[in-house]
Amino acid sequence: MSPGTETLLLPGAAGPIEVAIDTPPEPASGVVVVAHPHPLFGGTMNNKVVTTVARAAVAAGRVAVRLNFRGIGASGGEFDQGAGETDDFLQVVEHVRARAPQRLVLAGFSFGGFVAASAFARLQAANTAPDQLVLLGPATSRFKIPEVPAETLVIHGEQDDVVPLASVLDWARPQDLPVIVVPGSTHYFDRKLTVVKRLVQPLL
Repeated sequence: MSPGTETLLLPGAAGPIEVAIDTPPEPASGVVVVAHPHPLFGGTMNNKVVTTVARAAVAAGRVAVRLNFRGIGASGGEFDQGAGETDDFLQVVEHVRARAPQRLVLAGFSFGGFVAASAFARLQAANTAPDQLVLLGPATSRFKIPEVPAETLVIHGEQDDVVPLASVLDWARPQDLPVIVVPGSTHYFDRKLTVVKRLVQPLL
């Protein structure tokens, strides 16, 4: 994301997990771990929505951590339908918690929203829930995303042609979960990334 981005390889069940870490200039007051969209459709940790969330995190004084899922970049293994990806995401979360046990936010875009929500649910079941969950364009029409906490931030594009807005509302309705709709936005928040950054930064 920037010349100062630190990259490292963490051990994972299917091989190395490639991780990128961006740190604010002042002492950090938390960590945001961000999951990228579907790896079989071009998703990487350098996706523009993912890096927008990472920039917002750094601007909010948090460390931003991104990872490449299995088979992407230097990460080992191959696509595992979300199960292995969730395991790897949790491995990264465990690593950052060991390094800096402070405020923790999980975030994910599209398929990454499914992974982040699944990881949050597993941590919650273990009584180690993170402080906040942020979902952007969550892939509710393609994956079974678990129920999420009432304070979860959900942002979706009005004109999303990958994950229809109606699908997200159908998922959110039984939970009485608000969804922020970005007018005129596509799934990838084209020309709306400044809006996304403005929405997510206060909750990171």
